[in-house]
Order: sequence, then structure tokens, then C-alpha cells
Amino acid sequence: MSSVRKTEILRIREDDYRKDFSEMDSKFNEILKHFAIELELSSYGNGHINDTYIVHSKPDYILQRINKNVFTNPPAVMENIQGVTEFLRKKIEEAGGNPERETLNLIYTVDGKPYYQHTDGEYYRMYKFIDHAISYDAVENPMQLYHAAKAFGKFQNMLADYPAEKLHETIVNFHNTKVRFDNFKKAVEDNLAGRRDEVAEEIQFVLDREADCSVIVDALADGSIPLRVTHNDTKLNNVMLDEKTGEGVCVIDLDTVMPGSLLYDYGDALRFGGSSGAEDEKDLSKIWFDVEKFEAFTRGFIEALPSITDKELELLPFSIKLMTFECGSRFLADYLNGDTYFKTHYPTHNLDRCRTQFKLVADIEAKMDELNAIVHKIAGR
Repeated sequence: MSSVRKTEILRIREDDYRKDFSEMDSKFNEILKHFAIELELSSYGNGHINDTYIVHSKPDYILQRINKNVFTNPPAVMENIQGVTEFLRKKIEEAGGNPERETLNLIYTVDGKPYYQHTDGEYYRMYKFIDHAISYDAVENPMQLYHAAKAFGKFQNMLADYPAEKLHETIVNFHNTKVRFDNFKKAVEDNLAGRRDEVAEEIQFVLDREADCSVIVDALADGSIPLRVTHNDTKLNNVMLDEKTGEGVCVIDLDTVMPGSLLYDYGDALRFGGSSGAEDEKDLSKIWFDVEKFEAFTRGFIEALPSITDKELELLPFSIKLMTFECGSRFLADYLNGDTYFKTHYPTHNLDRCRTQFKLVADIEAKMDELNAIVHKIAGR
């Protein structure tokens, strides 16, 4: 069965926080008036953090309540989104594209703001709905990755001259792997859940790779790779693909747009897209890094990103290893802390997740020469 979902403008990952639609239904007309719209509203999509609704009209709109428990400074989030989408719109227009489909389009309130704060303190925003576009939760074939990669590469390329330093860090130190490593060591030391002795092998796996944690952070600090606008959630389902051609239409889910390295986006995309199995697969014999998927994504990404530097190219395969390692160490740290951050469905869920990530890291390490050769072949430099 296909995992296709119709256009859902913002789907952010797992969380228990959701209000009854009946409560929303009682006040939606008041909220819509602040966007100068009075139309039918219904719940929409599978989002687990932000509440998402479709406003039925011609055209349709997406209305969303921003979850303040996750994004504690909604005005800063919206300032980032407003700046980036306005910049993208101009770039798309200059290139002769269609800004109504190729970037998110905010609907402003009657007083000119990109969001509305209700009297109950909640924040709402609205986008134009993107018709005839599809998202996928799982990779069904390498061509999907190729088209998603072109969309992410194009996103990066259009924003190459955006002043990334002006963006807010909506999640501080999100991919600061030095800080993540320090947090991991603290989790080992504290041993809050009393589980340290049972995961000694996994702990050592992390400690043996401490030097990797400095590579990208230090390269940003010394200027050997450029500071860029990063998306920070480059899963396949955050690109809308045209339902007829399969080509990338629009990169969505911009709540985590922040300053960083494009290596974070590339690496995390293939941490997810290059795996042979599910993130929490218990049978590690089913987990490996898929070189065919890697090549498809890398080809699309490089083709759409002529602004990529030689140093960034050199670090592409390493970045997959690093982002996978970072994710696995976070799962393990949460397991040691008693599963207080990631949502789990059984007692060893985070441990299974970390082992899957570490299996991928080991396979990426074993294939590193092959991956580097593929990058050089595609880039031609």
C-alpha cells in the first residue's frame, strides 16, 4: 500500500500535544476573521505537534496552531519563515518560476502580521494550500529521493546569499555535535534510569568517535565551510512532489529553519532516506546503508546546487555518518535518562533506535571510500 498523503503544509514529528477539534471549531470563525476569511473549516493531516486545519475555499488554505510547548518563541519562528519565504518568492519570480507553488505563501492578518495571537495566548498562521502535490512518508523508489534532493538542493541554492546570521535559532544548538556529545557524557555520568551497565558496548561506540563531533562545528567556526540557511528536518515527507510528474514542487515545514551548514540537511536526509529499514528495526541484519539510494539523492542534490563548495563536497559522505551518529547518541542518552525526550512505545524502544543508527554508522564507515568516489564522479571535481 502506498504511504502517499495529500498536501499537508506543515507536519512536525511526534508529540502527544493536541486539542479537541470541537474546542477549535467553537472559535474558528473569530480566528479566520483576523485573516479576512469566513469559510468552512475542518481538521486536516497527520501532524502531531501543530494542529492543522484546511479552510475550504477557492483556493483552499491551511490554518495552523503553533505548539508553544515545542516552539517556545512563535514570533521568532514566524520572523524566520516570513524572511525566508519572501526571499524565495523573489528568487523564484526572477527565475521565471511559479512562486504560488514553489514556496510556502503566508496569508497575513488584517493588521499585516504573519500570525495571529488569540486572546487565549495561542498563535495561529495561515498558508495557501498547494494543489496537485503529494508527500510520502517512506521511500518507495530511488527516483523519489532524486526529486526530493533536487528540491532541497534548489532550496539551499536559492538561499545561498541569504544573511543566515540574521535568523533566530528556534532550537538552540540543534546540530551542535560538540554540545550533543557533552550532553551524552552527562547522561552516562548521571545514569538516571540505572541502565548504564547494560549498554556498555553502545556507550563505548559513542566515546570512540568523539573526534568526529568537532569536524563540521569547527569548519563553520573557522570559515572553511560557509554558514547557510538550513532546513533541519529534511525527511522525504517535507517535500511536496507533483502528483503527475513526480518532480519536487515545494520544500515545506520551515519551523526549524536556522543558520547552520548544508551538510546537516544533506546528512540527515540520507540518515533517513539511505537506510534499508525502519528507524527502530530490531533485526539488525535488515539494516544497511543503501548505496543506490545514496547515489540518487546525491545526484539530485549536487545537480541543483552549483554553489556547493569543494570542502562541502568533500564532507558530504562524512556528514551522513555524523548525523546518523548524532541521532543514535541522542536515542542512547534518552534511554540512559529514562526516556524523557523521545516518545517511546515499549521499554527498550530508544535502545532499539540507537542500535539501528549505530549499525548504519558502521556500514557507512565501511563504505566511505565508495561513497566518496561516487560524489567525485557526480560532481566532476
